[in-house]
Amino acid sequence: MTNIVVSHAPSGLMRASVLRRELVTPHMVRVTFGGDDLERFEHRGFDQWFRLAIPVHDHDRFDRLPDRYDLAGYLRYLTIARGARPVIRNYTVRAFRSDPAELDVDFVVHGTAGVAAPWAMAAEPGTEAALIDQGCGWRPVPADWLLLVADESGLPAVAGILRDLPRDACGHAIVELFDARDRQELDAPPGVTVHWMERAPGADPGSSALPALRRLDFPDGEVYAFAVGESAVATGARRHLVSERQVPKASVTFCSYWKRGAAR
Repeated sequence: MTNIVVSHAPSGLMRASVLRRELVTPHMVRVTFGGDDLERFEHRGFDQWFRLAIPVHDHDRFDRLPDRYDLAGYLRYLTIARGARPVIRNYTVRAFRSDPAELDVDFVVHGTAGVAAPWAMAAEPGTEAALIDQGCGWRPVPADWLLLVADESGLPAVAGILRDLPRDACGHAIVELFDARDRQELDAPPGVTVHWMERAPGADPGSSALPALRRLDFPDGEVYAFAVGESAVATGARRHLVSERQVPKASVTFCSYWKRGAAR
């Protein structure tokens, strides 16, 4: 579930290739992409996200991928034969540098589960990929303070938002991890307190972040909230804010990045 509005950037489909990969924490691998096409990428910062097409077959084709990932684009994508169809997943820009253009993407690694994370762990320089920019979910309304809630899959979005906030911003960020060693240095404004939470082994996502949210003493004034990650984290935070804290729905942006037990 989400109330994030999907945008379609004029840059369209951009081809890229892997430049390098790095294990930045025990369960987070960073893949850096480059290529001439990325010179067209319009970096907007914050939680900017995109559709990432990665090869999973020996003969995957990128030349027939759509420039937009709307209904028509999705139907075009489905016309590519299964044995030549790249997998498409949604990811956040962790960092972007120009001259030359380089784009960092962080992948959460849960063993060998899934498609994108194992691909990232094995990606070699020169491996081809493609992406379609979809804009930012971070669209704050006027507020006195801000609140971020996320799990490990939402950490790149939280990191980008904290980095690009005005330095006089204030509020709280609650980030739940399944391993405390996956903490990263965050460039948060001095007025934003980051609460690192660790869930117990085997516990459900949100089992640490949501109780922390319920215990949080809210500052005075209006809040703009942003909740992303596993479905229980994103929807649970929104439910608490709207139903129990009486935060207007328009003041809460939320998105389920994944759902436990289901492929995304």
